[in-house]
Amino acid sequence: MGSLSDIGLAAGINILSALGFLLAFAILRLQPINDRVYFPKWYLKGIRNSPRHSGNVVSKFVNLDFRTYIRFLNWMPTALKMPEPELIDHAGLDSAVYIRIYLLGRLKIFVPLTVLGFCVLVPVNWTSKTLENAQEVTFSEIDKLSISNIGQDTQRFWAHVVMAYVFAFWTYFVLYKEYKLIASMRLHFLASEKRRPDQFTVLVRNVPPDPDESVSEHVEHFFSVNHQDHYLTHQTGFWGLWGKTLDAIDYHTAEIEKLSKEEDAERERVISNPKSIMPAAFVSFKSRWGAAVCAQTQQSSNPTLWLTEWAPEPRDVYWSNLAIPYVELTIRRSLMAVALFFLTFFFIIPIAFVQSLANLEGIEKVVPFLRPVIEVQVVKSLIQGFLPGIALKVFLILLPTILMTMSKIEGFTALSALERRSASKYYLFLFVNVFLGSLITGTAFEQLNSFLHESANKIPEIVGRSIPMKATFFISYIMVDGWAGIAAEIIRLKPLVIFHLKNTFLVKTEQDREQAMDPGCLEFASSEPRIQLYFLLGLVYAVVTPILLPFIIVFFSFSFLVFRHQIINVYNQQYESGASFWPDVHGRLIVAMIVSQLLLMGLMSTQRAPQSTLLLGLPVITICFHSFCKGRFEPAFVKLPLQDAMVKDTLERATEPNLNLRDYLKYAYIHPVFHSDDIEHPLAIEEEERNPLVATKRNRSTPGDSKYASETSSDINF
Repeated sequence: MGSLSDIGLAAGINILSALGFLLAFAILRLQPINDRVYFPKWYLKGIRNSPRHSGNVVSKFVNLDFRTYIRFLNWMPTALKMPEPELIDHAGLDSAVYIRIYLLGRLKIFVPLTVLGFCVLVPVNWTSKTLENAQEVTFSEIDKLSISNIGQDTQRFWAHVVMAYVFAFWTYFVLYKEYKLIASMRLHFLASEKRRPDQFTVLVRNVPPDPDESVSEHVEHFFSVNHQDHYLTHQTGFWGLWGKTLDAIDYHTAEIEKLSKEEDAERERVISNPKSIMPAAFVSFKSRWGAAVCAQTQQSSNPTLWLTEWAPEPRDVYWSNLAIPYVELTIRRSLMAVALFFLTFFFIIPIAFVQSLANLEGIEKVVPFLRPVIEVQVVKSLIQGFLPGIALKVFLILLPTILMTMSKIEGFTALSALERRSASKYYLFLFVNVFLGSLITGTAFEQLNSFLHESANKIPEIVGRSIPMKATFFISYIMVDGWAGIAAEIIRLKPLVIFHLKNTFLVKTEQDREQAMDPGCLEFASSEPRIQLYFLLGLVYAVVTPILLPFIIVFFSFSFLVFRHQIINVYNQQYESGASFWPDVHGRLIVAMIVSQLLLMGLMSTQRAPQSTLLLGLPVITICFHSFCKGRFEPAFVKLPLQDAMVKDTLERATEPNLNLRDYLKYAYIHPVFHSDDIEHPLAIEEEERNPLVATKRNRSTPGDSKYASETSSDINF
């Protein structure tokens, strides 16, 4: 296990690495040639002009104003100056709420917990002498500051029980206030938001086939009958196509100019091909109220048909999954659940390898011939304090991509939903493998001699005392991933290299240069679970080993600064979901609280502390708190109040009485491959506005000919 010298060496390496990244960033961002790499958001907004357009030849590439180098750290206070309402207008509510997660962890939760932990728990732990008198347990100086140093059946455990309740109720208070605030921010954002197509549109899936009507005609007929006062139009057909036909279009689109005629011909063939039409549609309504009613109600007596949900905004649509049938969705998700299980299970192998690096002292007792190799103190400190954290981070590099692919196979239709689903998988993976896996395998390596020679009834006791000792490994991981890793994020090395390669060999015009920029975005699917791992570590070790908390605070503080800068100057979000991810964030924080409470209860029971029974109420209280917050606030993230929809509709009719909503929505949900001005799109049929009877191609003498006729209406005369 890591000693104080190991942690000190690792801290020195990571601090120097972070400072090196920050210094390189401070210099690179001042160079005119890199301006589009470090300030792309302002270029996309049309506010910033390239400094390379003026000055002499040298000054177009290198900043010759040496006064700016003196103020090279001014980006830090600048990142904090933009007030939150302006940040929401500038970057969206998703970005602003994401930043609040770091603020929640830094100031609101862990700073008070750290103060209490160091004032109450550290002295209680330090003044006990249990570990010094134990013969069968390997420990370091840091472990003397943890609960492992408390003897069995002692009154000192009262301090830990009281602090566990204090920490829990403080966290309840903070989470409640934050959930309430963000729910209010979301409702205000939706109420004040400019008109968007998704406010009037519902995504309809599993449109049943009809022998007499095409998919488009069937959709129009169904909604004209069942939402006759509110239905406006729909997009469907070739606008939602996918498959081999689209692959051909993509191929021709990528061809050189001589193939443009073939491309146009292929488009026309797809448009006229009924096989390209999917059983899904974007149905738009005359008002937000009408869309809200449709999105939040069951449309058919068969709950697997005419499935409706709020349409994602056009940028958020993941077109590939629109046509997946209901039954196939269930099969896909079951298969991916099995695949996730095996992926998680087999990843224990590299986790065990990482833990073997972190516990060389324990291994030396069983295999002493390795001792000469690792006995040199500097080498030993480097291996134990730095290498395990960096090795674990390397093993996790490809994981987010794999999990995102699995989420796509599951059939989600929005990029935001894909990211939330991938984030859930990633968090589960980090919890099982990085947290629990590191504890179990690390304890086995660390106390290997005890595991081999003690009786079976002694092993739970040894494990219980050893769990707090893994704090040194997690401290190492926090410094590698949360200090140096976050500093590496701001330097944007990969986008920097790619931009200059494109700028050198591919860019011919200013438009080419604009396209060469890669602003990136907040990778919610990978970054949010990483934040949650730090919340989990902080909550678990707040009572057990408070010395870990300052490292967590540094992570949250540094991340808050870096990502606020990136959101203001760099990232360009692909979509805006109105902070719909917050219930997931809150839920994972609740899971972390319950896990920390159960582990503390188990740990104290292994040390025969009678006070451990008093902790039984904490998980119950936490679950009740979550149930209350879920019922009180979650509807704001799932449903749109009809009252709010009606207010906004009424205001819009009063301020814009001549608004042509049909023209506004006509091409809102068009497949990206058809984003071309030279394509004529069919106008939506307006027959329902002129005729109270809905036109249909069904045989008038056999109104019940379709087996799905009952899904529309049994009272309409055809």
